[in-house]
Amino acid sequence: MKKIFGNQIPESVYRKALGNKEKYIRKYGDDSQTEYHLSAENVPAVGDIWNVRGLRFSDSSEVAFDEKSIVIGNIRMGFGHYRISMAIASAAHAMGYDPYWFDLHSLNDSVCGKVIAEQNKLYSMGSRLSQQVPLFNKTVWEPLNSEGFRQLSYNCSDQLTAELMTPVFRDIPRDIPFIAAHVWPAQAAVHAGLENVINVIPDNWPMALHLAEGSLHTVQTPSAYMGYRMLRGMDKDNILLPMPEKDIEYTGHYIDAELVDNIEKDNAERLRRRENGSPMRWLMSVGGAGAQKEIFVSVIHKLIPYIRKKQATLLINVGDHMDVWEDIKKAIPNIGRITREHFDDFGRTKAFAEKALGKEIYGIHAFCHSDIFAAVYTTNLLIRCCDVLITKPGELSFYPVPKLMIKRVGGHEAWGAIRAAEIGDGTYELDTPAQTCAVIGEMQQSDDFLRLMCRSISDANKTGIYNGAYNVIKLAEKRRG
Repeated sequence: MKKIFGNQIPESVYRKALGNKEKYIRKYGDDSQTEYHLSAENVPAVGDIWNVRGLRFSDSSEVAFDEKSIVIGNIRMGFGHYRISMAIASAAHAMGYDPYWFDLHSLNDSVCGKVIAEQNKLYSMGSRLSQQVPLFNKTVWEPLNSEGFRQLSYNCSDQLTAELMTPVFRDIPRDIPFIAAHVWPAQAAVHAGLENVINVIPDNWPMALHLAEGSLHTVQTPSAYMGYRMLRGMDKDNILLPMPEKDIEYTGHYIDAELVDNIEKDNAERLRRRENGSPMRWLMSVGGAGAQKEIFVSVIHKLIPYIRKKQATLLINVGDHMDVWEDIKKAIPNIGRITREHFDDFGRTKAFAEKALGKEIYGIHAFCHSDIFAAVYTTNLLIRCCDVLITKPGELSFYPVPKLMIKRVGGHEAWGAIRAAEIGDGTYELDTPAQTCAVIGEMQQSDDFLRLMCRSISDANKTGIYNGAYNVIKLAEKRRG
């Protein structure tokens, strides 16, 4: 693309982007003439909950899309884009639609799947390295995530590469609502000729990385709306022409229907447990790259004395990263004595979360599932029965649960913590393990932080801040006519 929202891309930038696209063709081939067809099957874990079906390659076209069908385009890159996709699927099902899950990363036999797999591998490696090598984080990872991905030149390259992903869309009707939880499916869908594409932007920090001209861009916050509308900072040397008003909507936070519908009930339970002297329930969600182990180990050491006295309970979800749990056990050799492991049994995990809504739980409970759907959704299940979520300021920054924000992975995440702190449903970003443990100690001893966060969640809920997933589906309805 030589112009993005009317802004001219320098010829040198365009040629470089074209060269990057041609590099992928040389590496993975050209499948533009390949006839890909799709079938649908229930996805694991959440398939029965929301009647969501995953689209897979097939020898023939086997999916009967109709007026109740919505396709959710995503990729596996960390947990965030899957979690947002789950929020959209949950809201779609609650509103009477049939959601289809279209993971471009899983299409391994296509050029599309191979290109995304390569990019995901590089991103995961960078995330882990940023936590292990401070100099790399300071000089490469933070600048790349806050400024590199922000530039319009980066979007030019992505747009051209997304043209290689269009063959996998041939079975999808042009007028079907296509809701993308990552920009690459959004860009590819637009290039493939789909007419009702909604680009669900995750980050609160405006970056050109997330632009898909031709789609409707949705954002979770007013500051993101203004930043994206004005393409703020997306060219270091020039003031850019803005994104047209018709191409962007502020929706609120993308949250699962079952979490939104139970906000007041779950808040009341948190306060009731505190008043009754029950153990403070902490939920620790490990990021998709398995980074930040030092912080997690410090947190566990801090909480163990409270756990032994039945003043705290710790829930740990390591997602699908069993190696992270093994590393934690090596760092804290005695943790196994007070830990119950819930591994690769989603039915039991679900039953545990439901039981914990009404009964006391003690000790440490560790969760790990090799299936990605179960790995991601376990955190969502446990959110309802926890008191405080310990998380980096990524997509979980926007969830309606009291949050303790540990250090970010990538500069773009900083504004997630800012959003939570300003709403009042989470702490500011805690930069060091010592700061994190200090706040944990204070929250164990005093009630004011928890009460403030619960009150702030209730206030935000009354204004519809957490209704973003519902609002995305309403926009899809409106655009379909």
